[in-house]
Amino acid sequence: MKHLSEYRDAEAMRRIADHIGRLVTRRWAIMEVCGGQTHSIIRSGLDQILPPEVELIHGPGCPVCVTALETIDQALGIAALPGMIFCSYGDMLRVPGSRGDLLGVRAAGADVRIVASPLDAVALARQYPEREVVFFAVGFETTAPASAMAVRLAAQSGLGNFSMLVSHVLVPPAIRVVMESSGNRVQAFLAAGHVASVMGTGDYPPLCREFRVPIVVTGLLPLDILEGIRRTVVQLEEGRHEVENAYPRVVSEGGNARALAVIGEVFEVCDRTWRGIGPIPASGWRLAPAYASFDALSRFSIDAVCSGESLRCRSGDVLTGAIKPHQCPAFGRECTPRTPLGATMVSDEGACAAYYHAGRSADGLTAGRQQG
Repeated sequence: MKHLSEYRDAEAMRRIADHIGRLVTRRWAIMEVCGGQTHSIIRSGLDQILPPEVELIHGPGCPVCVTALETIDQALGIAALPGMIFCSYGDMLRVPGSRGDLLGVRAAGADVRIVASPLDAVALARQYPEREVVFFAVGFETTAPASAMAVRLAAQSGLGNFSMLVSHVLVPPAIRVVMESSGNRVQAFLAAGHVASVMGTGDYPPLCREFRVPIVVTGLLPLDILEGIRRTVVQLEEGRHEVENAYPRVVSEGGNARALAVIGEVFEVCDRTWRGIGPIPASGWRLAPAYASFDALSRFSIDAVCSGESLRCRSGDVLTGAIKPHQCPAFGRECTPRTPLGATMVSDEGACAAYYHAGRSADGLTAGRQQG
């Protein structure tokens, strides 16, 4: 296929779904790890054209959604400091902390700016040498190379007014947590192709062997996802549990060597708290000792943070696949994209937002979009 539109062809989607229907002989539960895949599945109605024996479970694959509440509160504190230029990707501005969100801090007069890349924040540090510039570095392995390059460039340029609030997280430890969680029903995973394009597929075979689950790497477009599901079902039906690359036009086994090199230079693995899930060992990156001077938390003193989640929000259960978004009692009622209780309703990759905008509820229909 040469054009992206071909990967959304409805007839081709139906053919693959019908093929999956002929393959399946029992019920299977497959988790897509990537939030972008979740939105593609819901927008395209892939879960509704699959045979009823194949259930798709939405995983913790939205980096905005899993950024710890404490980290959001730290961002709010840093952004409010006098003379600060606080830079962030746009989807972080409305993520609720325990004391509001970055959009509210900006409305109160703070200089909070949306940037497309951490390199934009480095450019601002050059432009305003008299001011401190902080970049909020969130995301899975996909966005980490750009963050690492920004820190290295700032170091090479001697930019003493640039720093980062780092909250990068890693996919494989999250898969382990899902498999070890009580009541887990997941029997296979669709892995995020954009993550594997950076990291390769080498972290997945040990998980396949330990938990006896297939892990199939696939892309974000509907036909990519359906092909990943087809390959997953073939493995499940044959009793295999292997890593399979269904996205070879983008992903290689070894990943991106240059990206891995800059990540390895600038970051080191650390424990990380995931919003709605809790602490996961060795599931994040922090700045390595050679670049520790660019750590915003060590550079700035902010007030003690008392973080507390909304008791009505069940985003943690959504993130681990324990429930579907519409099964949360607050969904579409107290919790909407305009009045979110949790990050899964805010982010463009959040499962709750995907269900809401697609009009999904327990019976497949909802008036949620009229309520918002």
